[in-house]
Amino acid sequence: MMSHSVVHTEIRSQDPDATRKFFADLFGWKVASEGAFPGYTFIDTGAEGGPYVAIGPRQGAEDEVLFFVAVEDVAATLKKAEDLGGKIIQPAQRVPGTSFGVFADVHGHKVGVAANG
Repeated sequence: MMSHSVVHTEIRSQDPDATRKFFADLFGWKVASEGAFPGYTFIDTGAEGGPYVAIGPRQGAEDEVLFFVAVEDVAATLKKAEDLGGKIIQPAQRVPGTSFGVFADVHGHKVGVAANG
C-alpha cells in the first residue's frame, strides 16, 4: 500500500512577486529555481527533507494555499473524491515529471493530489 504523505505545498497568489518578498522578509525564504509555469518558483525554506514549496500565480479566481498528497493515480483519486461528495476544482493535468489535480472536500477545503511520472 502506498504512503499518502504531503509532498508539495503551494501558495497561489494574484501577486507572486509580492508574496515571495513577504515570505522572504518574514521567514528568510529564497527563490530556489523557476518552475514549469511563468512566474512559478520553487522556494528554498532552509529546511531539509520537508515537502517542496512553491509560490506562483493564481490558477483560479482566488488566492489560495494548498498542500498536495502523494497518490498513485491522480484522475482516479479525483474521481473517488467526487464519488465521496467532493468536487473537482482542477482536473488532472501533466507537467514535466508529475501529474496533479485539486479537489474540494464536502466542506469546501481544497487539497491537491500529485503523482510522479
